[in-house]
Amino acid sequence: MASDEATTIAFHHVTYRVGQHELVSDLNFAIPPGEVLVLLGRSGSGKTTTMKLINALLIPTQGEIQVQGRSTQDWDPIQLRRQIGYVIQETGLFPHFTIARNIGVVPTLQGWKPLQIKARVHELLHLVGLEPDQFADRYPYQLSGGQRQRVGVARALAADPPILLMDEPFGALDPITRLDLQQEFRRLQQNLGKTVVFVTHDIQEAFVLGSQIGLMQAGRLVELATPSEFLRSSHPEAQTFLACLKPFQALE
Repeated sequence: MASDEATTIAFHHVTYRVGQHELVSDLNFAIPPGEVLVLLGRSGSGKTTTMKLINALLIPTQGEIQVQGRSTQDWDPIQLRRQIGYVIQETGLFPHFTIARNIGVVPTLQGWKPLQIKARVHELLHLVGLEPDQFADRYPYQLSGGQRQRVGVARALAADPPILLMDEPFGALDPITRLDLQQEFRRLQQNLGKTVVFVTHDIQEAFVLGSQIGLMQAGRLVELATPSEFLRSSHPEAQTFLACLKPFQALE
């Protein structure tokens, strides 16, 4: 299959099946460079499965996924994942590593020099709003949940990957911290211009962060639209999610 130079990630009729059960079905979409695609949907709709297909944690049963013009099955999996920053809800920080060492994991694996790693760690801590002198030598248990999520984002950015995958990264946080990190992430994205796939079941978060919203239902992508287009969607599942916004709109 020919590559598409105008896209960073492309799904070509992708299905992933376990036994007789299709977790995702006939996914067919493309993400241009610098886009933030929010995958919105209920639990079990196929959002996280779709994300795991991008970094080859799962291999499609049918179809093909291309990352930077190459099929994920043609990439060496380790090299592919080094092109992709990955942020999950619980951050996945190593508890016995300092914050600096956590952030520097991928650069260390790539053979960066210690002074180069230290400079990058300090740069990223500043970028996510944590003072290096205060936080670099701490351990994850010494940080709040919001601070750990900031470190998780910094670690994902450490080797400057072109792609970020974010699987409900702010879902476990209190509403005030969550809004703070959403706004911080918007600022970072405007400055860095990464291609991002962001999974959530929260339509408010989708509207805050997404330049495109992909609505998933029962393993299928049933709507792909800009936020303003999504507001006009007549799809029943989109209407169900949009109804969740109305109580907040009524308070304005």
